Amino acid sequence: MTRENTQAVKTADSGDTAWGEFGLPESEVAREALRYTRGIETPAMFHHSIRTYLYGRCVGERRGVVPGRDYDDELLFLGCVLHDLGLTEEGNGEQRFEVDGADLAAEFLTRQGVPSERVEVVWDAIALHTSEGIASRKRPEIALVSAGARTDIAGHAGQLPPGYADRVHAALPRLHAAAVLHDVIVAQALAEPRKAPPFSLPGELLMLRTEAPRPTWKQITQSPGWNDYAGYEG
Repeated sequence: MTRENTQAVKTADSGDTAWGEFGLPESEVAREALRYTRGIETPAMFHHSIRTYLYGRCVGERRGVVPGRDYDDELLFLGCVLHDLGLTEEGNGEQRFEVDGADLAAEFLTRQGVPSERVEVVWDAIALHTSEGIASRKRPEIALVSAGARTDIAGHAGQLPPGYADRVHAALPRLHAAAVLHDVIVAQALAEPRKAPPFSLPGELLMLRTEAPRPTWKQITQSPGWNDYAGYEG
């Protein structure tokens, strides 16, 4: 663990003034989720997971969506902090990483005694976090996980209040987050192609890495042998 990551964790756990300005939830399950994620993610992924919460919450506030009134802040935090568990060794199964991660998060939260209806919200938030245009139509705890992750990886400081990204990055250095996430996703897909179905985020990244041709709609739909294109003149 890097010195920066260790300091960020110490601050998050101690609740001192430096970390207090970011206002992480302080419930027992939130703290356990933070410890769990810190223990199995790389520093770059761990920092990204917390920034996802900070940026997701910030995006919500700029849209007039505020915690306590419009959504459950603890659920948003859990969805954000646990959203990339599928990219860890423990979470790496045979499904696309978003689903593997959602399953592992659900197992963890169930062990913590979290009610099933709350676990389901976190599962949806994690499984859908790369599904832009779908997650955004769901309840705020789901939509803001996706928005926070997207802001941290593909956004820019102009989407946030002036100086906010600088303060966040001072506490949680980026550590080449986008490059690290890309390489883990592709490495998993190379080892297990079923984790990268066509047109998914893992599938697209794998195709770009291998330069393999993208299958066409006709190729995909003809593979079962239904012969839907036989004699078709449309």
